[in-house]
Amino acid sequence: MSNAFDTLKPGLTIEGTPFSPTRETIRDFCEASLDYNPLHWDDEYMKGDFGRTNFGGIIMHGMNNFGVITKMLTDWLYPLGGMQRRLETRWKIPVKPGDTITPTAKVSAVQATKKSRWATLEVQVANQRGEIVAAGEAMVEFPHELGAA
Repeated sequence: MSNAFDTLKPGLTIEGTPFSPTRETIRDFCEASLDYNPLHWDDEYMKGDFGRTNFGGIIMHGMNNFGVITKMLTDWLYPLGGMQRRLETRWKIPVKPGDTITPTAKVSAVQATKKSRWATLEVQVANQRGEIVAAGEAMVEFPHELGAA
């Protein structure tokens, strides 16, 4: 565990667990988040146009992208003694029931300071067609072990 940070190099890639949202998981997120925007549950409402955009049906909450990215980072970091410190993303295109999305990350920078050790990662979520549905940046920390500096 103590050498995990020393093995990080720019270009290292991490792949997360694929997720396939369903109408039920989208509804569950409505209930958990208290976000009942009709974009996420009302088929009749979603038949309409929104300016120049027609989604063609209900869409997954964008925050679910945060969830799949965070799961990927936690699954990778926790066994290595690291922790997620920051995550910023932008939604690119909507995700619909029946899509399968997969998060990935690539280490873009590593830095050791007197107080800790840090890595910056480019993160993205792609659907089954290879389209990027969300993209951004994460910062992770590998704290020094107690007694080490």
